[in-house]
Amino acid sequence: MQAANTKLRSHNYTSHRFMSHKSTGHTFFYALVLLCFCALLPGCTNWQKKYEALNVEHQNTLGLLERERAEKGQLAEQSQQAIAGLEKQIAERTSAEAAGFGKGYDVAFDPSAGTITVTLPNAILFDSGKAALKKATSTELNHIQSVLQSQYAGKQINVVGHTDSDPIKKSKWKDNWELSAQRALSVVRYLIEQGIAEDRIRAVGCGAGTPIASNATASGRAKNRRVEIVVYIR
Repeated sequence: MQAANTKLRSHNYTSHRFMSHKSTGHTFFYALVLLCFCALLPGCTNWQKKYEALNVEHQNTLGLLERERAEKGQLAEQSQQAIAGLEKQIAERTSAEAAGFGKGYDVAFDPSAGTITVTLPNAILFDSGKAALKKATSTELNHIQSVLQSQYAGKQINVVGHTDSDPIKKSKWKDNWELSAQRALSVVRYLIEQGIAEDRIRAVGCGAGTPIASNATASGRAKNRRVEIVVYIR
C-alpha cells in the first residue's frame, strides 16, 4: 500500500512537471511571435512612408512631363507659324523679283491661267470717289510701264478696276461698276501715253463683284478697292 502511494505521488509530480514545461513552451512561443511582430512593425511603417514619398515624386514627375509637353507643343506651333511667315515673305519677294518688278510690289503668278498680276491699292492711285490719278502715282506707274515694255513686249494686258460694296452716294458715278471702269480707264490711258500700244491693253470694270476680303470691315473694304494690272504671258 505504501509502495502504491509512493508510485502515485511520483506520477503526479511527473505530470505536474510536464504541464509546467508545456505551459512554459507556449508562453515562450507567444512571446517570440510578439517579438517578431514588434520587430516587423517599424519596417512596415518605413515601407509605407517610402511608398508615399515615391508616389509624391511620381506625381511631380508626371506634372513636369505634362508641362514640358505643353511647352514643346507651343514652341512647335510658334515655329510652324514663323516658318509659314518666312515662306510667304520669300514667295512674295521671289514672285515680284522674278517677274521683274522688284521689291515693294504686290505681284502674283498664276501658272494655270498663265498670268502675272500686279495689284495697286486705290489709296495710292485715287482720292476717295475719284477716278483721276494722283500726281504721286506716276512713279509706280512709270516703273510698271518700263517693266511691261522691257520684259513683256507684245503681251496682252488687262487693267482691272475693283471697288468695295459700299453704294455710291456723294459722287457723279452712277454705281460702283462705272467707278471701277473709269479708274481702270484712267490707268490704261496713262500707260498708253507712256508708250504701251493701244492694241495690247484694255480696261475692265468689275465693281464690287470680285472681293479679296470681307466688306464687313474697313480694312477689308480697303483691300477690295484696287486696280490690277494683269499680264498674259502665254
